Amino acid sequence: MKDRKKNITLALAGNPNAGKTTIFNALTGARQHVGNYPGVTVERKEGDAEYQGRSIHVIDLPGTYSLSAYSPDELVARRALLDEDLDVVVQVVDAGNLERNLYLSVQLMAMKIPLILAFNMMDEVKKRGIKIDVGHLETLLGLPIVPTVGYREEGVDRLLDKVMEIADEGAPPSADVRFGAELDRSVESIQREIEKGGKQGKYDPRWLAIKLLEGDGEMVDFMGDAGEVAVLEKAHAEQERVRMLIGDDPEILLADARYGFVHGAVSEAVSLTVEGRRTLTDKVDTVLANRVLGLPIFLFFMWLTFEATFTLGAPLMDLIDSAFSALGGTVAAALPGGMLSSLLVDGAIAGVGGVMVFLPNIVILFLMVSIMEDSGYMARAAFIVDRVMHLVGLHGKSFIPMFLGFGCNVPAIMGARILENERDRITTVLVCPFISCSARLPVYVLLAGAFFPPARAGNVVFSLYILGVVVAMVMAKLLRTYVVKGPPTPFVMELPPYRVPTLKSVALHMWERAWMYTKKAGTIILAMSLVVWFLSNFPRQTRYSPEIEKALAEAGGLESAPEEVKLAAQREKMENSYAGTIGRGIAAVLEPAGLGDWKVGVSLFAGFAAKEIVVSTMSTLYSLGESGGEKGDLRAVLRADPFFSPLRAYAMMVFVLLYAPCMATVAVTYRELGSWKWAALMLVSTTTAAYLASAAVWWGGKLLGLS
Repeated sequence: MKDRKKNITLALAGNPNAGKTTIFNALTGARQHVGNYPGVTVERKEGDAEYQGRSIHVIDLPGTYSLSAYSPDELVARRALLDEDLDVVVQVVDAGNLERNLYLSVQLMAMKIPLILAFNMMDEVKKRGIKIDVGHLETLLGLPIVPTVGYREEGVDRLLDKVMEIADEGAPPSADVRFGAELDRSVESIQREIEKGGKQGKYDPRWLAIKLLEGDGEMVDFMGDAGEVAVLEKAHAEQERVRMLIGDDPEILLADARYGFVHGAVSEAVSLTVEGRRTLTDKVDTVLANRVLGLPIFLFFMWLTFEATFTLGAPLMDLIDSAFSALGGTVAAALPGGMLSSLLVDGAIAGVGGVMVFLPNIVILFLMVSIMEDSGYMARAAFIVDRVMHLVGLHGKSFIPMFLGFGCNVPAIMGARILENERDRITTVLVCPFISCSARLPVYVLLAGAFFPPARAGNVVFSLYILGVVVAMVMAKLLRTYVVKGPPTPFVMELPPYRVPTLKSVALHMWERAWMYTKKAGTIILAMSLVVWFLSNFPRQTRYSPEIEKALAEAGGLESAPEEVKLAAQREKMENSYAGTIGRGIAAVLEPAGLGDWKVGVSLFAGFAAKEIVVSTMSTLYSLGESGGEKGDLRAVLRADPFFSPLRAYAMMVFVLLYAPCMATVAVTYRELGSWKWAALMLVSTTTAAYLASAAVWWGGKLLGLS
């Protein structure tokens, strides 16, 4: 018996859509955090659990269908399984799709790691009339199997019991998959050569032999670095022997043998209790995934999402706005007038409050998106738009990272790793920033709420999201035609069964986004608000224009001057500040696009750091030099500004939708694609599209008499 370990390290592996995240949430709850694997931008999710007085550290590996190391996700998952000090690996298996999921199991078995299979979604299996002889399948595979229903947390305790047992006692030997006489002979021949050299390191010799027969690039490099020339020569000779004898590539033959093993095991252990039964998923899909109705229904759900975001968020926005206005008033009353009061009230409180007021909209948006993801509808959306995506040289799988862009472009770009084809991945990464992320939503809500009636504001916001998708499609077509040429890659879209989202899962997603948004408001947005305040107040102006000097002299000084003279003096001071100088330069460039105002120029310039900063910058600038309207209500202040109109507001929203993404998005593009040329192309293409589109809106609107 092994010594009982106080702390256990557990890794969760599995196919996408197998319910791995649900099991991870059931194990760790809110005790989880997200980072990156060392040296790569692949997301690393970790959490902690306590069970029977022992600590379990849980690592959620990237979802992957195999461990062939073709995609970044596969490579990272495989390296984690081989390199990390893991006590137990749990593969979460979609029990209703065993043949697809057990292919990964066979690869894990070959690695000789302590493995448990969690057969998830067993409730769906029963509904579909499928009977799994779990005991017989355990015997065939040589692996412990624990049935679970992740979203109801059924079987989680039994799973943890098995984790404890394996960690303490060790794993039973799993079955050795045989590949047929000739392939087995080749594997054994290479294995003997590996063992003769004795330089396999931490790798199981048989697994390493299989990888070398497949021609696995990473393992070939590993043996080359170890100086094992004889092993590599033997592997090459066996590859040629197999090709000559069987007439096909060893990698393909090994994959066929794995699928054959899985098919045989499933055939023996799985049966249908009800023949030809149509599931609820099948019935719903006849409508939601219909070739004719599917796209209009999807667009309706998207419209409903943004309408709810705007309508339901409005009352909560007003409450938060009132709270920050009251806070600003309290601080202003408590401090004597001067630089410190202005810094706190007009800089920090106005800047952060101007962004935090939109927190309800962000939470509601992610509530709707989380429901669509957790219910299984997101996979249908990719299936529905597949035909449309083919028109621009992509396929429906590219839509999944693009849809993630509605939340944030950074994980959307990282999500493009699911695409095996490099051309598809590059194209998808470059068009993701045209998809409107949640950071842009505060700008839309501010301007749409200020210049359009409440009944139309939601439709205005929805039109921007549709415009972003259309521009992304056009840009994808241009890229596939002129930059990353090549035929689209065919794929099979896996459609998981529909499920009712759990309150816990939805709440976790909403909490994560709300906390990230609040943390950004308290860090980068606060810092940028103070920078904008400084740029707007310096250099200090001691003299004004002759007209204002005369008015001030007649009034006996600035403090006793009429309100309109004070506002004029404040506006002049700001226009002559560093911010005014920067803004006037940008405004001159933006004039043809209808955005030739220095405050707009400064706000858009600051927005390159993070798009929420567009709002916080406007809030700071208009707090320092209000042009009328109710104190603290930025929407009223904007309506009173003679520069703005509904047409200019829409042109500005279009520019914010399309122009250069935030610095984090540019950085992750470089890290994902490995070249600054792609990041530069992204900056140029997005800003050019934004300029042309907003100019078209402005001049088109003027021609139609809308200005």
